[in-house]
Amino acid sequence: MTSTTSPPVVDGTAGPVEQVTLLTHPLRPRLLTVSAVERIAARMVRVRLTGEDLADFVTVAPEDHVKLFLPEEPGATPELPTVVDDRWAGGRHLTSRDYTVRAFDRESRTLDVDLVLHDHGVAGRWAGRAQVGDQVGVLGPRGSFLVNDVFDWYVFAVDETALPAAARWLEALRPDVPVTVFVEVQDSGDVLPLTTSARAEVTWLFRGDRAPGTTSLLADAVRGTTLPEGNGFVWVAGEATSIKPLRRYLRRDVGLGRDNHDVDGYWRRGVADHDHHEDDPDDAEAPVAPDRPGVGDGTTGA
Repeated sequence: MTSTTSPPVVDGTAGPVEQVTLLTHPLRPRLLTVSAVERIAARMVRVRLTGEDLADFVTVAPEDHVKLFLPEEPGATPELPTVVDDRWAGGRHLTSRDYTVRAFDRESRTLDVDLVLHDHGVAGRWAGRAQVGDQVGVLGPRGSFLVNDVFDWYVFAVDETALPAAARWLEALRPDVPVTVFVEVQDSGDVLPLTTSARAEVTWLFRGDRAPGTTSLLADAVRGTTLPEGNGFVWVAGEATSIKPLRRYLRRDVGLGRDNHDVDGYWRRGVADHDHHEDDPDDAEAPVAPDRPGVGDGTTGA
C-alpha cells in the first residue's frame, strides 16, 4: 500500500533547488477503527486503521507522525483531544504516543502504523492485544519535514523505533540513488524486508541481550562510514542520548550543512513520552530543523 498524497514537485529550472521543505497541516482529531493486525516481525506489529475521518488526511514525508490516543480499557472508546484555533486546547490529560505513518491509502481510507512490542509502555502493551474493531484516536500529522530527493547519496542509521520511517523513505527514493542503511535491532527475528528502487546497502546491527538505547552500534557505524563525494544527506534516528554525539560529529567534524543531516531522538531512556521536537539543551547551536512542527500545539509535540 502506498501513499496517494504526492509531495511538492521540485522544479530545478525555476531557481535553486530546495533541499528541505517544512510544511504544516490543519490539526484535526480523528476516531478510527482497527481493521487488521499483523505480526510483521518478532517484536513488531502492523495495525491498520480505517474510517471516513481519513478522507482529508494528509501525509507527504517519511517521518510524518501522528499521536495515537488509546482506549483505557479493551473495547472502550478513547477520548479525543479538543482542538481550538488549530491547537490542542489541553484540558484533562490524555495519554498519547507518537507513531510514524507507515503507509496511507486515501481510496481505501486506511492508515498503517507499525508498533514495537514491549511490556513497559501503554502503546507497546496495547499493540500486543489490539483486535479488529478496536477504536483509536488519531491527531496529526501537524506538519511534514520533507527531504526532497535531490541528493547524490544518502546514509540512514536507525533503531527499530525509526524503522517504519526508514522503510517508507526507502520506498520513496528515486531509482539507483546510492543509500547506505544501518538498522539496530535485538536479533534476526526483527529483520524486515525493505523494498526500494534505490541502490541500497543494508546492514543489520544486532545488540543481543543489551537493552535498547545502551549501545554505540549506530554511532560506531556512522563514524566508520566514509561518506561519498557530492551533495549527500545523513539521517540518524533512535534513542536520544546514544545518538546525540553524532549531531556534533556530522556538523563539526564532517562539516555537513544544516540541510544535509538530521539527527532525531525518537525516544529517551526513562522518559515515557519523550518530545523529540525539543532542542538539545547541551547543544549550543540550533538543531537542524528548529521550526519543525510537532503534533500537539502547533510548535511542539505536546
